[in-house]
Amino acid sequence: MTAADAQLQPRKKGLTRRQKRSLSRGVQYVVFVAAVVAFAVGADWGRLKNQFAQWSIAKQMFPDVITMALKNTVLYTVSGFVVGLALGMVIALMRLSSVGPYRWLAGVYIEIFRGLPALLIFIFIGVAVPLAFPGTEIVGGTYGKVALALGLVAAAYMAETIRAGIQAVPRGQMEAARSLGFSPARAMVSIIIPQAFRIILPPLTNELVLLFKDSSLVLFLGVTLEERELSKYGRDLASTTANSTPILVAGLCYLLVTIPLGFVVRRMEAKAQEAVK
Repeated sequence: MTAADAQLQPRKKGLTRRQKRSLSRGVQYVVFVAAVVAFAVGADWGRLKNQFAQWSIAKQMFPDVITMALKNTVLYTVSGFVVGLALGMVIALMRLSSVGPYRWLAGVYIEIFRGLPALLIFIFIGVAVPLAFPGTEIVGGTYGKVALALGLVAAAYMAETIRAGIQAVPRGQMEAARSLGFSPARAMVSIIIPQAFRIILPPLTNELVLLFKDSSLVLFLGVTLEERELSKYGRDLASTTANSTPILVAGLCYLLVTIPLGFVVRRMEAKAQEAVK
């Protein structure tokens, strides 16, 4: 076959890249709609309503679910976040230190507390500490124990986040501060760390959301009725009423906090990307 004959033959037509993407997207939509329809048709909505949506039971939860359970959850989360942020900052600076033992200790801490489940940390604080130090009380009672347990867990993650933020600041910033007569410590506190926090603010807010959910582990410390958080409060009422409506209400209260926080995180990430551009 000559080159002229090859050019005269019709070319095989196939889908373009854009058509393939459109076809793939259409298939995904069809699968999603089919799954939603199957769920809507197959679910027993009457039984779900009776078990999870009893308005008479939900009304009994107010205002305690807000004034006590949600308030305690927020207090536990904020206190744990403050402890974790302070401890995480110290560990991050130790991780960046030129002193070898500091770097080694920080690395060991991060690997241990990042690898252990948060549940074990709560049990350790509630059981092991009183056994190891008889008669010693953690300041703040239950609130202090929760702050310490959540802080120990959060510090391991925050330390790595803070370290990455400090290292993301251009090295020239430190050199410029030193040329102006700043000591290394003052340059770190006044110049480097503020810039690092602008970078790591979104991941730190994500850590706050995770701590908000981890606060449900407070039940392993043994709390009084007035110290219950959302999960404990919902489970207690669910067992008392033999109905799961309190659990659903508690879950909605979690969303009242986590959804706005998630929106804030997305806005901060968008602003950070715009600043980079």
